[in-house]
Amino acid sequence: MRGSSYLTLHTVHVVHLPEGFSIERARRAQQLIAQRVVESDQIDYPIRYAAGVDVSFKGQIAVGAAAVVEYPSLSLVEEKAALMRTAVPYVPTLLAFREMGPALMALKKLSHDYQVLFVDGNGRLHPYRAGFACQLGLAVGKPTIGVAKSLLIGEARWLDDVAEVSVGGEVLGYAVKLGSRPIYVSVGHKISLATALRLARAFTRPGARLPEPLLQAHKISVKMRKSIMC
Repeated sequence: MRGSSYLTLHTVHVVHLPEGFSIERARRAQQLIAQRVVESDQIDYPIRYAAGVDVSFKGQIAVGAAAVVEYPSLSLVEEKAALMRTAVPYVPTLLAFREMGPALMALKKLSHDYQVLFVDGNGRLHPYRAGFACQLGLAVGKPTIGVAKSLLIGEARWLDDVAEVSVGGEVLGYAVKLGSRPIYVSVGHKISLATALRLARAFTRPGARLPEPLLQAHKISVKMRKSIMC
């Protein structure tokens, strides 16, 4: 059942590129993030609610969108969106530094609590073991699952509809076919890889490609982006 939340066009916030920002410093930050990620289950059971967050761009305007769904019905409970002007450029493998601001703004607007967070991006399945889902998971302190739509690194070895994705002999994620094309699931924070895969499946409707929290967040993001275009 849809909650009483609604979408509005919020004030556009300006994010200035921090003085002294450099790829080298960002890499050092990723090393610290990778060391702090917890890869064991720290979930408050039974799970009743999960959130999803999606970030998209229209020029320099970032659209952060967050949605909460109820389990097991997978019905939408709440949705929020935030706009932010960003000067942070896109740099491959440094996506989190561009998307953290709008993602956090959208999540902070949620009034409904949630036990698990799905993130549109990689977690441990990242060259520096510190993808967007890891960084966001540490920021919110919630069990977080990274769900990517394309394979950034690693080799997938398929067995039926699931494949371990390994990098240098280490399994960092799973490729899983929930719809017509695979998604790539990895640990963000406070969750094990096995549980991340199980919950990704549990929160995905039959025939859908993405977990429902991410699908709902994506719809919000598209709606807000179209309003910017108008």
